[in-house]
Amino acid sequence: MNHFHSRRLALGSALCLPVSLLLSHIAHASEGVLRVSAIPDEAPTELQRKFAPLGNYLSAQTGLKVVFTPVTDYAAVVEALAAGKIDLAWLGGFTFVQARIRTNGSAIPIVQREEDARFTSKFITADPSIKSLSDLKGKTFAFGAPSSTSGSLMPRFFMQQAGLNLEKDFKNIAFSGAHDATAAFVSAGKADAGVLNASVWDKLVEQKKVDTDKVRVFATTPPFFDYNWTVRGDLDPKLVKTLSDAFLKLDAGNPEHKEILNLQRATRFIPTRKENYDGIEKAAVSAGLLK
Repeated sequence: MNHFHSRRLALGSALCLPVSLLLSHIAHASEGVLRVSAIPDEAPTELQRKFAPLGNYLSAQTGLKVVFTPVTDYAAVVEALAAGKIDLAWLGGFTFVQARIRTNGSAIPIVQREEDARFTSKFITADPSIKSLSDLKGKTFAFGAPSSTSGSLMPRFFMQQAGLNLEKDFKNIAFSGAHDATAAFVSAGKADAGVLNASVWDKLVEQKKVDTDKVRVFATTPPFFDYNWTVRGDLDPKLVKTLSDAFLKLDAGNPEHKEILNLQRATRFIPTRKENYDGIEKAAVSAGLLK
């Protein structure tokens, strides 16, 4: 299914806010402020840690104060972008499709990590009897957030392509809310298996936050387009270009840039376009998540 090619923070408040509070919190942002948010696909503290150097870099590049506000759910980012309450957002592929629809097509994806052009998800388990997707029948399974591209939508799509009926074949399905939480669910035995994006899995392994003697990968999805940085459609075009150029200039050969790229788990950023996410929209329609 390779034709289905295809989502972190104010340097201020570290609190996770519901959408209503997010809107009131940033609606009064003064001129000279770049307002940023992201889908909460990892723990808020991790999102803050990852964004801090990038936020400082974008501030230096744009001359603006960069304020990142994490939120409690994926929908909050889409609504804030649609309402013009944030300027820049880190979105997953499906969240971008939702934002594109919610903004009547005005949201603009500007860059993605090179890795996001061929992104994958990892199916993990601690159950020795599970060796393939077909072995999941009768088991308990954990996805990430319902609106997560790599933690829910695309894995569901590929599971259906493999002949699994998610409504009938599983003993129970849970949504952990985030990729790192899915790994914790499986590690703790709260689910027989689960799925999370390859980038977070690799990071958890590198940081020894998952016991690979116990939890292992037993399947990987075909590649798809995923995360991007998106701007609201009515943002000053000059600022859009400055932001795009800032991301594209990040060079792993520069020590300061390398830290930023490493935290973003990127080798480099490349331009992206709306059409890259058409496959995800088709998968969402197929899964009944979009009409």
